[in-house]
Amino acid sequence: MMMNLPEKVSICEVGLRDGLQNEKVIPSTDDKVELLKACIDAGYSVIEVGSFMHPKKVPQMADTDEVIKRIGNVEGVELRALIPNVRGVQRAIDCGCKKVKLNVSASRMHNLKNLNRTPEESVAGFTDCVDLAKKNNIAISGSISMPFASPWEGRTPIEDVDAIIEAYLKVGIDEISLSDASGQAVPNQVYDLCTHVREKYTQASWWLHFHNTRGAAMANILAAMQAGMTQFDTSFGGLGGCPFVPGAAGNISSEDVINMLDEMNIQTGVDVLKVMAISRKVSELLGHGLDSYVLRAGRSKDLIASQTE
Repeated sequence: MMMNLPEKVSICEVGLRDGLQNEKVIPSTDDKVELLKACIDAGYSVIEVGSFMHPKKVPQMADTDEVIKRIGNVEGVELRALIPNVRGVQRAIDCGCKKVKLNVSASRMHNLKNLNRTPEESVAGFTDCVDLAKKNNIAISGSISMPFASPWEGRTPIEDVDAIIEAYLKVGIDEISLSDASGQAVPNQVYDLCTHVREKYTQASWWLHFHNTRGAAMANILAAMQAGMTQFDTSFGGLGGCPFVPGAAGNISSEDVINMLDEMNIQTGVDVLKVMAISRKVSELLGHGLDSYVLRAGRSKDLIASQTE
């Protein structure tokens, strides 16, 4: 019997950022705004709209500022964006974005590839970002990529993860995401690390971000829930993949996760049918299929209903 599962979890839709950032076909700003409106209508209370990375480095995210300007503030919905540095905070100020997220990798090689900085250099820049954000009433969170393992160094020592967590806490960031960008995490490791950080850093709020590169993301979410975690990133249609990780596949599909939680009577507040409609629209815009089991097979309850009609 499974024990200690939550009654409710929060889902952040990251398809507009992590989902689209590696696509060759770039949806128009109008299309992104419509997708964002659809995500809000589906019931998401947290949405990662894009990133303020350099447009030449990630051209798919070049219009994040405009998307946020067009949608404005939405009551009850947190719209956040990924930032690399102080310039990212300033772009958030200029376009009216009220939540930003820093990132550092527990893998030295990944951090160099992603941000062109060592983890220590990234940490050194956190204070200025936090100060500028707080002066302008912008909330700020942090993310740790590769806290479980990396393609370059293998399993990540827990001491390396602790050091980054403590750096975030030192500069006043206490909402932290653990991001399995390479999709190497496995459930027992997830359970152990989640249990460790929850017990050691009780002042922090945690998000989990799993890629489904090797098919373990759903099991990892279950393991994280059993360890007491209740906040997860997912991407419509399973779209995405870090452009700086070799062989990286997409995130775990939003509709697959929400459907599973629905079947387990765990509340998300998100309408899975509307998310499935979003994924179909995204597939149409990008011109290729998406990695979503529920999108292909439908919900179990729909199959059962069709047999009783």
